[in-house]
Amino acid sequence: MILTLDVGNSTMTGGVFDGNRLVLQFRQTTNKNSTSDEIGIFLRSVLRENGINAAQITDACCCSVVPPINYSLSSALLKYFGVEPLFIQSGIKTGLKLKYANPKEIGADRIAAAIGAVNRHPERNLIVVDMGTATTIDVVTHDREYLGGAIMPGLKISVQALASGTSKLPTVEIVKASHPCGQSTIEAIQSGIYYGNAGAIREFVRQYSRQLFHDEKPFVIATGGFARTFEDYNLFNEIVPELVLLGVKAALEMNRTNN
Repeated sequence: MILTLDVGNSTMTGGVFDGNRLVLQFRQTTNKNSTSDEIGIFLRSVLRENGINAAQITDACCCSVVPPINYSLSSALLKYFGVEPLFIQSGIKTGLKLKYANPKEIGADRIAAAIGAVNRHPERNLIVVDMGTATTIDVVTHDREYLGGAIMPGLKISVQALASGTSKLPTVEIVKASHPCGQSTIEAIQSGIYYGNAGAIREFVRQYSRQLFHDEKPFVIATGGFARTFEDYNLFNEIVPELVLLGVKAALEMNRTNN
């Protein structure tokens, strides 16, 4: 079995693959100060409670955008599972042609999502939207060229910024807004967050389609904790919550083969 980890600024998401089948997914709040023992005990406990013996884990791969946790994470996997994990980073095989000024700047989560999308939909022009702490919108061509994309504040950060940067605006729950014209302050904020992000994503898709794909409509695939909020808004062709984990597994297989 393969253990895959996607370490984001807010949440660490994990998955266990038995062959090509994702048999377990779990989430934990990211704590960049976690020790290797804290991480290792947590991972073993989650697996044990779901009927998986730690000895069944034969390899591991990590996608992390939180560098301070990487040493503890690597040490935990080596100590508690006996495996040295692969980290998605510059220099590994990705199966992508990175058309970026400095590929080292690309977040591991963006690369993993792009790998997952390409493996799921080969030979298609793709726009990959990941709605987490930040919202990233990336472009991959049908011949696996990663062209870059856009990064904007995620929904939760936007809500927090309004609440902390103003005297009277409250923190609100992030939900699908019932109407674009809110009739209370809470509804107005929810409307701004929901329709503002929907409009931004739609505009990026329109611009990329026109400028990069010569008005041919790309396939838009979404992932991340807030993607389901827009499930009924016709923004995406497909929502795949496990997309980054699928990309992490594919990267591991590309880099471990014949090594």
